[in-house]
Amino acid sequence: MRTIGWIILATLLIILISGILYYFIHPIFGGSFKGARLERMKQSPNFKNGNFHNLEVTPSLKSDVNVVALFWDFLFNKNPRLKPIDVLPVVACDLENLPPDDVLIWFGHSSYVLKLDGKLILVDPVFSENASPMPGSNNAFKMSVDYATMLFPKIDYLFITHDHYDHLDYDTVVKLRNKVGQVICGLGVGAHIESWGYKADQIIEGDWYDHIQLGANFQVTFTPARHFSGRRITRNTTLWTSFVLKTSKYTIFLGGDSGYGKHFKKIGDQFGPFDLAILECGQYNDAWHYIHSLPDEWAAETKDLKAQAILPVHSSKFALAMHDWKEPMEKFYEIADKENINLLTPKIGELVYFNRLDKVYPPWWREVQ
Repeated sequence: MRTIGWIILATLLIILISGILYYFIHPIFGGSFKGARLERMKQSPNFKNGNFHNLEVTPSLKSDVNVVALFWDFLFNKNPRLKPIDVLPVVACDLENLPPDDVLIWFGHSSYVLKLDGKLILVDPVFSENASPMPGSNNAFKMSVDYATMLFPKIDYLFITHDHYDHLDYDTVVKLRNKVGQVICGLGVGAHIESWGYKADQIIEGDWYDHIQLGANFQVTFTPARHFSGRRITRNTTLWTSFVLKTSKYTIFLGGDSGYGKHFKKIGDQFGPFDLAILECGQYNDAWHYIHSLPDEWAAETKDLKAQAILPVHSSKFALAMHDWKEPMEKFYEIADKENINLLTPKIGELVYFNRLDKVYPPWWREVQ
């Protein structure tokens, strides 16, 4: 019996050591911060005591939340409707032969591509099957078309809003490495990208309200979001951000992940009105409403931004919260109808034309079980 005990103990130690080595060595966790990059991070007014901070006090959880009960529910009281039963309908789009028009294609969750002024911009691409560093822990919904296997053309700019696994995917970013011209991301995030084989001069890192020019009439501004960051246990070591894109024809807001806050009105006053705002609409819970918007805040965000049209994202691919998989889309649809918001609800893979942002899309999710 004593021998069996020692065998069990040795096995547990091996598992523990293997886990620790995986955590510190596997490239999925990204790079470290040093040299000129770290010095620039330290110069940011949003960086204090070794971490980036939101503009408003932003707890990860509400003060009255029972963390143990929340974790227990997430593990053992799962909503049976977290994921669709059916395969999600996806439009097969030829990415290498896009029309000459300014267009957008949503790939599910927060991944989408923009073709603007002849430039191809890919935002937060996650084409692997998992939104977690632990294999099999958060598998993507089944879709009728797998964009992970499709050929991408040259990508002029890769935009990353923050470094969470459901927005910055190691496998996808490495796979696209030879297709990408430049990467645009918040301070510190470039350390991950560079550790995955990208060249330092490919990466543009910015702080909130920094501006960069992508052309004579194409300006990008880094703007605040109310969220957090981190790929290991430590949080807020890199900057999370939203973006304002101002082209010769359109003004567009890329919201990333964000709880509701004063920054929406400031962005709307300073850069709006927006022809289109792309806002997160899923993976919410009242327990963490400071870092993810709740349904009853979407109308206020739209008004604050002075947005003429809204594209909801952050849904329909991964179950990161405990609501029904189709609840965010349905709630946004109902609120948009009540508040007279111009809501765009294309299917995954469907072309959205910027010169037709008034087009009415049917609620496709209602036909899916």
